[in-house]
Amino acid sequence: MSPSSSSFNLFSFTHKFRILHLTWFAFFLTFVVWFNHAPLLLTIKEVLGLTDDQIKILLILNVALTIPARVIIGMLVDNFGPRIVFSLLLFVSSFLCFFFATAQDFETLAIARFLLGFVGAGFVIGIRMISEWFPAKQLGVAEGIYKGMGNFGSAVAAMTLPALALFFGGDDGWRYAVGTTGFIILVYSFVYYSFVTDTPEGSTYFKPNKTGGLEVTSKSDFFFYLITNLPLYAAMGILSWKLSLLGLLDSDVVNIIYTALVVVYLFQSFQIFKVNAGILKEAVPDIHRYKFKQVAILSLAYAVTFGTELAVVSMLPLFFIDTFEVSIIIAGLLASCYAFVDIISCPSGGLISDKLGRKKSLLVLLVGIVIGFLVLGQIDSSWPIALVVAAIMICSFFVGSGSGAVFAVVPLIKRRLTGQIAGIVGAYGNVGAVIFLTVYSFVTPQTFFLVISGSTFVVFLISFFMDEPEGTMVEVLPDGTVQMIEVS
Repeated sequence: MSPSSSSFNLFSFTHKFRILHLTWFAFFLTFVVWFNHAPLLLTIKEVLGLTDDQIKILLILNVALTIPARVIIGMLVDNFGPRIVFSLLLFVSSFLCFFFATAQDFETLAIARFLLGFVGAGFVIGIRMISEWFPAKQLGVAEGIYKGMGNFGSAVAAMTLPALALFFGGDDGWRYAVGTTGFIILVYSFVYYSFVTDTPEGSTYFKPNKTGGLEVTSKSDFFFYLITNLPLYAAMGILSWKLSLLGLLDSDVVNIIYTALVVVYLFQSFQIFKVNAGILKEAVPDIHRYKFKQVAILSLAYAVTFGTELAVVSMLPLFFIDTFEVSIIIAGLLASCYAFVDIISCPSGGLISDKLGRKKSLLVLLVGIVIGFLVLGQIDSSWPIALVVAAIMICSFFVGSGSGAVFAVVPLIKRRLTGQIAGIVGAYGNVGAVIFLTVYSFVTPQTFFLVISGSTFVVFLISFFMDEPEGTMVEVLPDGTVQMIEVS
């Protein structure tokens, strides 16, 4: 861990704070790219002659690939380090962005948007990077700053891209706006690679003992892990089913996808078995154990925090246009208020978690989300827009703080597995987004908000079973010696 001063000087650009700033900006750019289509959807719809159903499909496709991508990226980060993986993700995503910007029909748009879900996996990388540089007592607020400033990328996209498209002008203005974001992350991929390191000088980067799946430490957790993976595949199945309802996939193709998902799940389960075969024969000593239920509960909490954020950010511009008949630029600015709050809410969630305890903080914030979406479920065209924006921002504060509180706990479970754990928890955010956006495609916005509220209440009840993280975790150094790491 960093030997530098324990004081938290956010305005510093040296040592651990330099890493924090460079990393949150990398994450910020991934969100700009990931949501560069949302504020431009009305223009894209008009230029390419898309239907309302096709627009909703693009929203769902945008978060679909991120589900497996976050799991895979989590494994890569733990094995190769965040510096290389983040730089490579930015580089590859820039070309996917160019692909979307040059699309001439819905089919190409859909493929490009699906592939761009890959960029949403960038979040997982920074979680591991920040955990390597900050001590446990500052980790919640540091992760919250990373997450909040990164999530703000979607707000910046909503505020700037419609005006940028207007600046370029013509039917192709949106293409140049989207392409500009791709060029920026292409350049930054080289900047990030050049100016960061995975750990402070002299620190050890702990890697998993085995690859192919997350290591668990008991027989019951092994089976719990297999069950926890099921919703990741179910979300992909839901997406395929939704596409078939809209006539975009015929029944034979859907059945092939279902079969492929089953085969991939079974293959992954076999890989998990190979990684964890030893625990089925011999018990892991208590000192080396961690509880997988922590991962499962945090995954569900992230589904109703970040999952709802993804879903709401995606639909808000159209919600303002349809409900209040405002222009696309005004709708983008109003919608950006939701993500704008992340600058304060995510660090606040981490800070609250650092100061008041991990479990208690999460429970309180989940209650705030339940109430917030109950209020949003009452909005109609008779509401003053100022009041709507205020309600949305208050609700967003609890959503962002809840996300921050979740990832204040993730790095405290098992250091060398942080990337993979963050991948699973992060993937559940996209599971939530796919499910909620699918619900949104069938119901009114008001019902959509109420479904989120009810789902969050269920997760609130489940979260009572989460344990407060213990004071230390144990890791084994490459030479076989044991190191105790403070986590509180």
